[in-house]
Amino acid sequence: MSTIGAYFRLARVGWVLVREGVVSALPTQDMPPSVGLIKALVEPLARFRSKTQARSERLTRAVDRLGPSYVKIGQFLATRPDVVGVDWAVDLAMLQDRMAFFPTEIAKAAVEASLGRTIGDLYSSFGEPIAAASIAQVHPGVVNDRKVAIKVVRPGVRQRFAHDIESMYLLSRMQERFMRSSRRLRPVEVTRTLEQTTKVEMDLRLEAAALSEIAENTKDDPGFRVPQVDWERTGRDVITMEWIDGVKMSDLAGLRAAGHNLEKLAEVLIQSFLRHTLRDGFFHADMHPGNLFVDSAGTVVAVDMGIVGRLGKKERRFLAEILYGFITRDYLRVAEVHFEAGYVPAHHDVASFAQAIRAIGEPIHGQPAETISMARLLALLFEVTDLFEMQTRTELILLQKTMVVVEGVSRMLDPRFNMWKASEPVVGQWIRDNLGPKRIVSDLRDGVKAAVKLAEALPEIAAKTETLHQELVYMSEHGLRFDPETTEAIGKSEARHNRSGRVALWIIALSLLYLAFRLS
Repeated sequence: MSTIGAYFRLARVGWVLVREGVVSALPTQDMPPSVGLIKALVEPLARFRSKTQARSERLTRAVDRLGPSYVKIGQFLATRPDVVGVDWAVDLAMLQDRMAFFPTEIAKAAVEASLGRTIGDLYSSFGEPIAAASIAQVHPGVVNDRKVAIKVVRPGVRQRFAHDIESMYLLSRMQERFMRSSRRLRPVEVTRTLEQTTKVEMDLRLEAAALSEIAENTKDDPGFRVPQVDWERTGRDVITMEWIDGVKMSDLAGLRAAGHNLEKLAEVLIQSFLRHTLRDGFFHADMHPGNLFVDSAGTVVAVDMGIVGRLGKKERRFLAEILYGFITRDYLRVAEVHFEAGYVPAHHDVASFAQAIRAIGEPIHGQPAETISMARLLALLFEVTDLFEMQTRTELILLQKTMVVVEGVSRMLDPRFNMWKASEPVVGQWIRDNLGPKRIVSDLRDGVKAAVKLAEALPEIAAKTETLHQELVYMSEHGLRFDPETTEAIGKSEARHNRSGRVALWIIALSLLYLAFRLS
């Protein structure tokens, strides 16, 4: 029945997208003629047909109708311009994560259930909500004369998301099955990433842990910090943290009135992001202006750590070399790093890939800073990766998206901001510290640690190898057999799956016919 339910929910999503004019806004260039025919057929069904309405407005209306899960899905797809295209990613990034408040009494009950204590015991004051998003809402509070922010998970959001993600899995499997060209983008893996990141975001203990980790990493960094967490008042459904008195980074007039240097703030922001990425391998992946404040001391304070990204040591090394190659115009080295990392299949030619990289990198140099668009460069990069059959790398896509957002915020603060010039001190220092003699020492140290671990595991590996050998010998002599119960269960499961799929397809077909007659 869950498969049938997923088909119905997917049909409803499609209907809403048609009615709100989103489907009619989809591009048809480079698509088969049948796609254009389908678009022409559904366009008259759109409720709003004004050519002057922006695509982002249509998306907003559709997502509002579909509910909070789809706000989160839309925002996640905004991080995947490789999947939806750069233009659509920009529109999706504009989706406002503002939902209706749920009652304060329900929030208090959720806090008490999560922490096992009464509100009076936990807080001196627990105020009415001041902000509400798809996952949670925020209340002001007081603890021992200290003002705090209390973030509480929205009731029922986990169950709603669990149902909606089934439809996403169904759609991504259909995409992989019927659109061979999309397999490079791994849509099922994209959906799995969405599911995992949203589950993490709905456990506020993990957000608290992310705040704590980045606070520890950045304790000596100039001009950047995150709120302190009150662990005594934090659980799965609630996080209590320091209240931030500051000016939102989107309030340019307020920043100027407070006497802050906007050009300096732009530089601090991009350099802080690069330090977190290269030095720590752990970065805030949702650094839009609404999540960034500037306190009275001029320090950038980042909040809402629900979405974070991680890079391993090798990925950081590749990233630094790629960035530095772009900065220094060493396109051959940039190409070589892509091959060394396995991002580009080995059967392609390094020199040809370097030529394609040059076509992306050269527009950066010799132009005024305000004409350089990271988003446009990213679009060109995706075109090149398609030509050279690069597989989607989830961790790098999240990083690239965040880089575009951070550069956009910096450009908002300083219209003449040059990301590449501001990046050079941090990237160059990391290269000197990690790709010179220090790298050899570090690699030797890591090699010794790996050798010690391997030596400790050798007895267990030998025992498992012997067991495997015996099992293989037995199978070669007697064959691989299922017991009767297993064979019967497999047959029943396959029959049930095929039957439910056929039923679901007929139900959807009949439903669409019914709608067609009603609308005619």
